[in-house]
Amino acid sequence: MIRDLSKMYPQTRHPAPHQPAQPFKFTISESCDRIKEEFQFLQAQYHSLKLECEKLASEKTEMQRHYVMYYEMSYGLNIEMHKQIEHIYCHWVPESPLIPEVMDVRGLEER
Repeated sequence: MIRDLSKMYPQTRHPAPHQPAQPFKFTISESCDRIKEEFQFLQAQYHSLKLECEKLASEKTEMQRHYVMYYEMSYGLNIEMHKQIEHIYCHWVPESPLIPEVMDVRGLEER
């Protein structure tokens, strides 16, 4: 599932309006504070994405586990169904007195 990260993680910072007549005058302390804020924002975003990635990975593992479980159940049921059909044809059909009479077309034609 592809998600729109801009909606999930909206920008919390608003850039200051640029005034071309005045050059930017930042002190070293202000620059360090801005870098620190930016780093903390990126770090929080990274942490959030990492948690979501781990959650999706665990969901994927769980889905794969369910798939294997259902596949094994389906395979087992298929084998059991074939065994029962074989049992019916091999044991029940030849012993039934009605089936040979109904199945014997030549016998019906002579009557």
